[in-house]
Amino acid sequence: MKFFKTAIAGALVGSLSINAYAQEKNADSLRYPQEKHLRNIRQLTFGGDNAEAYFSFDGQKIVFQSNYKVWGLECDQIFYFDLREGDMSKGRPQMVSTSHGRTTCSYFMPGDTTILYASTHLGGMACPIAPSREGGKYVWQIHPDYDIFVADLKGNIKKKLTKHKGYDAEATVSPKGDKIVFTSMRSGDLELWVMNIDGSNQKRITKDLGYDGGAFFSPDGSKIVFRASRPKTPEQIKEYKDLLKKGLVQPTEMEIFICDADGSNLKQITNLGKANWAPFFHPSGKKILFSSNHASARGFQFNIYMVDLETGNMEQVTYDGVFDSFPMFSPDGKKLIFSSNRNNKGTKDTNLFIADWVD
Repeated sequence: MKFFKTAIAGALVGSLSINAYAQEKNADSLRYPQEKHLRNIRQLTFGGDNAEAYFSFDGQKIVFQSNYKVWGLECDQIFYFDLREGDMSKGRPQMVSTSHGRTTCSYFMPGDTTILYASTHLGGMACPIAPSREGGKYVWQIHPDYDIFVADLKGNIKKKLTKHKGYDAEATVSPKGDKIVFTSMRSGDLELWVMNIDGSNQKRITKDLGYDGGAFFSPDGSKIVFRASRPKTPEQIKEYKDLLKKGLVQPTEMEIFICDADGSNLKQITNLGKANWAPFFHPSGKKILFSSNHASARGFQFNIYMVDLETGNMEQVTYDGVFDSFPMFSPDGKKLIFSSNRNNKGTKDTNLFIADWVD
């Protein structure tokens, strides 16, 4: 794609060498013209579905999930990659999950030598069968065998943090390194819970009916942002509860909420309709990035948006025609990593991209 006007390109060629100009042009070949907050986008993966990539505390490594069949995968497994190695075009990076069952939602622990993730492998070696649409509607599986584990960078499990029957997953770590937030079914509904970094002192912090998940701490660890469904009518409540009994959630109507790290001062941030999810705090702690299909006529196009917590002003950050989601800032706030369908050459592949962030 060409994103430079002819006059500007001519001026650049006049002042730079041909090679320097080519590098400058190439650096933004993956960026849509409207994406003013992104520069120097670099593709990290090249096939399959790759998502939920999150930085280490030192900002030099990432952990993510992938189902790329070329890597010998039947369903999502967790991988670790050092960004100083460039990209993953040359082969499969280090797997840190067991290769059994299905995994989700990995995150670095303090010190960057161990990784947190959820897995169903204790419930069975095989990948759980993915659910079909329920009454023609898209659903997520809330598998009861998910538990949260800590593994080293070679994939050796060091600790199991959850022991309750039922779904425990979607765990992330506070930047302060002292707390973990996660989603659990142990109360009979999908609520947010927090625990100490060693798994002790597990406490529920949300209580309203509906799915609460995908939570992240603010940069100072004082607040939590998350996605939530809130069924209101008798029909919506019945549908939600009936699906939950089957271990399913319909994620097509979710909004973004924030609260203090102890669950107090709960506040709804978006009221856009459709699916608003994958939230993450801006480095300032005053804005939130999230993915949404609210502007899509048919609901198939997801892009990343940014909302100001004080003013409520919102702007679009990414502009792929199909899918942009899972934004996460590096600890220093200079990089953004995200998943996108861009540059997939007409396939359904979702790949990881990293970019310089421009405020």
